[in-house]
Amino acid sequence: MALATTFVDRVDAGRLLGEELLSFAPERPVVLGLARGGMPVAAEVARILDAPLDVLLVRKLGVPYQPELAFGALGEGGAKVLNQQLVRQLALTPSEMAVVEEREGVELARRLLLYRAGHDALSLEGRTAIIVDDGLATGATARVAIEVVRSRGARAVVVAVPVASTEARDLIARVADVVVCLKTPAEFRAVGQWYENFDQTPDDEVTRLLDEHRSQSTPKLGSA
Repeated sequence: MALATTFVDRVDAGRLLGEELLSFAPERPVVLGLARGGMPVAAEVARILDAPLDVLLVRKLGVPYQPELAFGALGEGGAKVLNQQLVRQLALTPSEMAVVEEREGVELARRLLLYRAGHDALSLEGRTAIIVDDGLATGATARVAIEVVRSRGARAVVVAVPVASTEARDLIARVADVVVCLKTPAEFRAVGQWYENFDQTPDDEVTRLLDEHRSQSTPKLGSA
């Protein structure tokens, strides 16, 4: 039986998050979904705010023997953030990290070609950018996302998630202009524990959500 604090799925979470973000609608923000799990959440936020939607590509760098634990992340345009404290604590070697970085760099490039096929990234110059994910565990991915978005000229950066660990929320609050988080449970183990349905988001769902939103959005924004 689901707990009262659990979201049904990413669409449900996105609907609730979008309602919480309605005060940003007059700013005409650009909503950016972190691929892949953040896209269904972001699509609902964009629908509710009547805002442009785009994908933001960031790859977590997982510890070789514990892939779910991130020692850093890679983003578009060569952005990279490392958790130096964790790297030292686990005594990760440069060669171990390089193998992970190369693999994730290849996957980032593959997804970039797939998701942006025939379309330019939306311009963020002078805009409020709302970065949306399905949750924050360590904050490593969001930190790189913020770096990417600022490098593209965003006027203000909002990070919005349905659920986060207290540590990750506080970390991101130090680098984003605003953090909006619906839940920060005291006993946080993983993002997925707060969803009844947390199935993996496939590539074709990401492209479908982008195509649907593009077909409904006029006029088209300029490219980055």
